[in-house]
Amino acid sequence: MNVTKLQVLYEDNHLLVVAKPPGIATMGVPAGKLSLLDVAKEYIKEKYNKPGNVYLGIVSRLDAPVTGVLLIARTSKAAARLTEQFRQGTVDKVYWAVVEGTPDSPEGTCVDWVRKDERHRKMHIAAKSHPEAQEARLTYRALQTVPSGTLLEVRLETGRKHQIRLQLAHRGLPIVGDRKYGAAQSFEEGIALHSRHLHLQHPVLKTDLDITAKLPKSWRRFGIQQ
Repeated sequence: MNVTKLQVLYEDNHLLVVAKPPGIATMGVPAGKLSLLDVAKEYIKEKYNKPGNVYLGIVSRLDAPVTGVLLIARTSKAAARLTEQFRQGTVDKVYWAVVEGTPDSPEGTCVDWVRKDERHRKMHIAAKSHPEAQEARLTYRALQTVPSGTLLEVRLETGRKHQIRLQLAHRGLPIVGDRKYGAAQSFEEGIALHSRHLHLQHPVLKTDLDITAKLPKSWRRFGIQQ
């Protein structure tokens, strides 16, 4: 991926919000491999002719196979204030997911305790008493039936690794293409999980920001109206 393909959704002196494509890690990749953070830094360097290192802070990362709205801070002050918003739960994070099957109820709340499995690079449902257990909460509602299953709108109340993927799969609703969590169906690019919308307060201007990312072309097979 090069800077010319970076899709910018919002940009000012404090923030850079982009639409993440599938198949690229947000950050933290091995040496010699490209991350979206690397691409974003190169974009800033080229656009503003900045020499040396460029500061960008990832506030809330997306898994490599996931697409959609990705929020990046351009200053440490913005990063700290945005992190606090996420910690307080005032950021509204809306995802769209196409899952195999149909939920028992058209809307609901999922509450689980989860733990990391570093060896296999995945998450597991855990007992509340497990020493590494963390609470994971989300709400969902079914938007429409699609050829492969059901389109769900998901709102995160906590931000655990692989949270949506694990909690939905635990209820017999794996995300289309997500083989790691038991999906039977394949997907052209990544998995059918998309960071659709983000509502937050601008960290400096204190105004409300609403940012939406269009669905990737790979979602056309579902016949979803945007």
